[in-house]
Amino acid sequence: MDAGQHADPHRPSIFRSLLSLLVMIALVVGLSWFLREFVIQPYEIPSGSMETTIMTGDKVFSERVTYYFRDIEPGDIVTFEDKEIPGRILIKRCIATEGQTVDLIDGRVYVDGVALDEPYTHGLPSDPFASTLVDISYPYTVPEGEIWVMGDNRTNSKDSRYFGSVKAKSVTGKGCFIYWPLESFGVLQ
Repeated sequence: MDAGQHADPHRPSIFRSLLSLLVMIALVVGLSWFLREFVIQPYEIPSGSMETTIMTGDKVFSERVTYYFRDIEPGDIVTFEDKEIPGRILIKRCIATEGQTVDLIDGRVYVDGVALDEPYTHGLPSDPFASTLVDISYPYTVPEGEIWVMGDNRTNSKDSRYFGSVKAKSVTGKGCFIYWPLESFGVLQ
């Protein structure tokens, strides 16, 4: 190139290319953060407390959008902050919400005096625990702003029978589907 000639004005400079790449990376990181904070969060299931609905080692997505538009409802599978171990997230089924009364009679769960039909427990008994983290007596009325949660595997789940009701504001999302392993892929119900 002669000293009098200039670079092709249509050819991007290295600086512009690097700047474009950095902006693209920042957008991807920002979008990923936004999705994890406000839309959907992946979790790996470490225990058998929700078997056979969710198996140990399954990977699930918990979405946050539903609870921007409606309250938590009985039957929802929810992820929430553990009361005992800060930073740990648990997954259980919501059985009752504020103001409802939970009772455990002869291995069955009653909410507001009505026995629940719970096919997801496969007939496992829902008995109170002899040793609990907090003092729980039945019938138990769920306090305002809280929910009562239980694992589907009733004989192998530390849940509200052990640690009491949980604050609705500690709920991080609604379990929506299993994404791994592929043979378990499907919507949670």
